[in-house]
Amino acid sequence: MIKLVLVDDEVNALKSLEWEIQNFSKDFEIIATFTNPEDAIPYIRKNEVDCVFVDIEMPQMDGLQFLRSFGCRDFLTVIVTAYTQYAIQAIKEEAMDYLLKPIDTEDLTMTLDKIKNKINQENQIRPVQVSGFNSKIPISTNGKILYVEPKNIIYCEGDGNYTKIFLKCGELIYVTKKIKEIQEILPEEIFFRVHNSYIINVETVKEFIKTDNYVVLENNKKIPVSRNKRNTFLDIF
Repeated sequence: MIKLVLVDDEVNALKSLEWEIQNFSKDFEIIATFTNPEDAIPYIRKNEVDCVFVDIEMPQMDGLQFLRSFGCRDFLTVIVTAYTQYAIQAIKEEAMDYLLKPIDTEDLTMTLDKIKNKINQENQIRPVQVSGFNSKIPISTNGKILYVEPKNIIYCEGDGNYTKIFLKCGELIYVTKKIKEIQEILPEEIFFRVHNSYIINVETVKEFIKTDNYVVLENNKKIPVSRNKRNTFLDIF
C-alpha cells in the first residue's frame, strides 16, 4: 500500500483530491490530510510516508518553504497549485509531478501511475542485504527507518551510546547506537574511522593538515585524525 499525505489550506480542494485518489486505486492509502502545513511537518517526520501532495499558496507557510523544511526528503512530492508560474520551482524542488487546479482526472491518474511505477522500481532494486557502496543502509530514528545512500553521508560523530550522522544536504540524523555499530553497516570502500569518535566519508576529504593531524571535509568541517590512524589513513590516498 502506497501511503499518501495531502496538504492544502482549502478544505474543499483537499476533500476533492482525497475523493479522487480513493476512487483511483486500492494501491493508495491516504494516511493523513492537513490544512495547516506546520501541523503536517512533525507528522511526516515521525511516520512512514511515500508521497506528499502539497499546495503552493497557503497562509501559514507556502508549499516550497514546507518542502525545504525537510532538508533531505525520503518521500516523493507532488505540487498542486492554481498558478502556472510555479512549474520551474517545482522542478527545482525535484517534485515528482506538478498538478494544476482544478485537477483534471486524467492528469491525476497519470501522476498516480508515475508514483506507483517509481515506488515499484525502488522496491525492486532495494536489496535484502543492505551493504556495500551502491546499497541504501537502514538507519532507525524517531520511530521509523530511514534508508540512506552511504555516498550522501559526510561523517559520523559518536557520543557514548549515541551517534550523529551528518548528510551532504545539511540534515542531521541522531541515532541511539554506538559509533562502532554504525561503522559495521557502512561500506569500507568509502568510510574510514579516523578517530574513536569519528567516521568520515573519504570521498568528501578536501585536505589533510599534517601539522595538526586533522582533515577538512567538503563542508569545511575539521575532523581530528588519531596518531595511530594517521599512516593507514594516508595510505588510502
